Amino acid sequence: REQPAVELERLDGVTRERFLQDIYPRRKPVVLTGMELGPCTTKWTVDYLSQAEGSKEVKIHVSTVPQMDFLSKNFVYRTLPFDVFVRRAAEVNHQEYFLSEDEKYYLRSVGEDARKDIADIRRQFPVLAKDVRIPEYFEKEQFFSSVFRISSAGLQLWTHYDVMDNFLIQVTGKKRVVLYSPRDAPYLYLSGTKSEVLDVDNPDMEKYPLFVKAKRYQCFLEAGDVLFIPALWFHNVISEEFGVALNVFWKHLPAESYDKTDTYGNKDPMAASRAIQILDRALKTLEELPEEYRDFYARRMVLRIQEKAYRNDYG
Repeated sequence: REQPAVELERLDGVTRERFLQDIYPRRKPVVLTGMELGPCTTKWTVDYLSQAEGSKEVKIHVSTVPQMDFLSKNFVYRTLPFDVFVRRAAEVNHQEYFLSEDEKYYLRSVGEDARKDIADIRRQFPVLAKDVRIPEYFEKEQFFSSVFRISSAGLQLWTHYDVMDNFLIQVTGKKRVVLYSPRDAPYLYLSGTKSEVLDVDNPDMEKYPLFVKAKRYQCFLEAGDVLFIPALWFHNVISEEFGVALNVFWKHLPAESYDKTDTYGNKDPMAASRAIQILDRALKTLEELPEEYRDFYARRMVLRIQEKAYRNDYG
């Protein structure tokens, strides 16, 4: 059976200096409490949210099941006026709906043109942005995006990693977040940046036998909590209640390391993408050999990669 979850450390009233000196260099997730986030944590009721930003159209995910799967795309995209969307997302059963009366809703804000523009709450939701004080524990020029999120109660988002560091600011409602270290990638059955294991609580062990080896970290976020998620850490999020959150992503690597076409913060760094393409070409080349030789040289390649690139100080 899988090992018990490691509860993340909760630290109260962490200053910018302490974060940058003691916490950030460890590259481990941690929950920061008692942060100065502005009036949003008390002000953002359903009534206030719906009247603050009015009836501007938003594109949302709608799903008939609580576990959203980005690989099989078990949801549809729909558009609603923001005020209508907020009220619907806060209900359990709907009078008006797209697919079923208990469907779940999820908003992940995007830029004006999602292909070109990043999400920034100051641009897309300027009225609400005034209520939030984002902890600026990074330099201004490192800022990448601020993603506004609203989820129905019970909604679970697929396990994935991002290539930038981020703060998940829980403004209202409660979330449970399950995390896995980048070192456990071999056990997570990856497809791109996403894990195929949707149900992390009851995984299909016949289909995913190695998943038990992944060490599970978790935390429960209340209104006002801020979770630091370092780049490459996998996370799976359940909204235990209707809730509003804000993610702030920033560039931890030099700006030129990132893909210029990335508006979501989840495209692998340029050097990593090039390395993967080279590896794919190398594997294609091995196909010219009979199976026995292919196997032998593939194993030699694995040893070379381990020798050159794996860290051996795994905790």
